[in-house]
Amino acid sequence: MVKIIKANATHSEFIARIGEQTFFESHGHSASKEDIESYISKTYNKEAILEEFNKEKVLYHLIYCDGDIAGFSKIELVTTNKNIADLNITKLDRIYLLEGFHGKQIGTRLFQFTIELSKKQYQNGIWLAVWTENQKAVNFYQKMDFKVVGAFDFKISETHSNPNHIMYLKY
Repeated sequence: MVKIIKANATHSEFIARIGEQTFFESHGHSASKEDIESYISKTYNKEAILEEFNKEKVLYHLIYCDGDIAGFSKIELVTTNKNIADLNITKLDRIYLLEGFHGKQIGTRLFQFTIELSKKQYQNGIWLAVWTENQKAVNFYQKMDFKVVGAFDFKISETHSNPNHIMYLKY
């Protein structure tokens, strides 16, 4: 059984652990071990996640499969992007699914939930940044009708950035 719930501050440690593991699984080979570990330690810790729950426009959701946490999503409502002229758009900041749950349509369920949530908030579209070498993710977003609208250098460390596509889905 799949269940999606709105996360709150009490889930910060779970989100940090899932973020750390999934970021390492998908990006661990994209930079030096030191750069990846440094990025993960700054980004995916309980305190950093707790701080995000203080932002009114940031929403986290957890997805469970048969009682186990499978992943999470993070969106930010009413954002802008220099590559997109539309106003009132959502940023899909993170949608992470643990590897053990890949291939079970769980990520698709979380993604569809996220799109509907954005639409219910009267947003005009949703955008994201995705690493150009993460072909599995790029293919997924293209299958969901996202279009590449720009580029972005995702900073892992002071000395390393990964090229990203900016992708957009207009509702």
